Parts: sequence; C-alpha cells; structure tokens
Amino acid sequence: MAQTNVYDKLKELGIELPIAGAPAAAYVMSAQSGNTVYLSGHIAKKEGKVWAGKLGADLNTEEGKLAARSIAVDLLATLHAHVGDLNRVKRIVKLMSLVNSTLDFTDSISSRTARPN
Repeated sequence: MAQTNVYDKLKELGIELPIAGAPAAAYVMSAQSGNTVYLSGHIAKKEGKVWAGKLGADLNTEEGKLAARSIAVDLLATLHAHVGDLNRVKRIVKLMSLVNSTLDFTDSISSRTARPN
C-alpha cells in the first residue's frame, strides 16, 4: 500500500502550514534526541493573536474545536520546520492536550469518541 504524502493530505483538508512561531520566552520550540523530536507547548491563535478564553464561559464547544485545530496546525508547522519534511515522521509517540474550561462544562471533546470531521 502506497504511503500518503502528508502535504497532499494537508492540501486536501484545506490546511496551509503557517511559518513556525518563535518562542515567547527562554525555551525552544523543538528539540531532538536521537530520532525523537519533542515539541514545546503551543497556544491557540486566531488571526495571528492569542486566542484566550474558557470553554463554558467565553468559548462554546465549536470555538474550542477551532482553537484546538489551530494548535494542531501550529504543531505541524513547528515539526515541519524542525524535520524539513513531514513525510519523514513515522509516528507520534505522545500527544498531550490541556483545556481551560469552567467547572460545570460537560461537553468535553475528550468525553466523546474522537472522529475526524
């Protein structure tokens, strides 16, 4: 079975990778040990600015999904900047996500089976 080209898939999904962002403090966006690349935490951006808010107070579930998507795209851009070609990536070992929500917010994406749209 032929391997799908990552960039073709991104184009099919309507995703254009931005230029990888610079760190906002004294850290690096990516680091490599052997064949493993580690990425720093990323924050959601909307129209080039920090997309802040709290699910259940300032953001609804759909906005939360869009914010999470923006982070995923930025992570891919950082990984692309580090490795040069995303097709070289064989697997993702760990993915951690932190969500800021109100105590009574119950429509958590993690409480449902994740399905691609």
